[in-house]
Amino acid sequence: MTKSKFSTKYLVEMALLVAIILLMAFTPIGYIKTAGLEITLIVIPVAVGAVTLGPAAGAILGGVFGITSFIQCFGMSAFGTLLLGVNPVFTFLVCVPTRILDGWLTGLIYKGLKKTKIPSAGSVTLASLCCPLLNTTFFMGTLVTLFAGTMREQFGMTKVIPFIAAFVGVNGVVEAIVCFVIGTAVSMALKKALRY
Repeated sequence: MTKSKFSTKYLVEMALLVAIILLMAFTPIGYIKTAGLEITLIVIPVAVGAVTLGPAAGAILGGVFGITSFIQCFGMSAFGTLLLGVNPVFTFLVCVPTRILDGWLTGLIYKGLKKTKIPSAGSVTLASLCCPLLNTTFFMGTLVTLFAGTMREQFGMTKVIPFIAAFVGVNGVVEAIVCFVIGTAVSMALKKALRY
């Protein structure tokens, strides 16, 4: 009986988080568009799922985020469309596996933190902060590794380095702050309400 309730609760929360990711991905709420940069807020439901439901859920939600991110490259995102035009396979690798790994590792980090003497709120906060930082690290690391040659040819290193610095500086910081605040609050509320 308990297992059945837990399974239903798990599936309902997963379905809600997937729906939130899809809503955010295909409406203006998921991305803050600035001059040439897109700050994604979709890491929030990924972090919430990874913390409240575990690493497997984090990986699934990260995968949904990654797939919607790849879909954005088909004309919805100027930067994504540019990458897709250069190399579709590399673009897929930048968008999807990085996000799966992000969600999975966030769940593992939270699981590991729970085994320490850090209070529950501290564990949730740290894991929620790790999610956007891992997202930026994996995304930029893969982007630079796979597209470095193209970026140098197209723009020259004098423009590539400031772009990377702006992306990491602006995107990384804003995503980290927003996920840190909202992700922590939502995860804590869900854990309390659903008694995870």
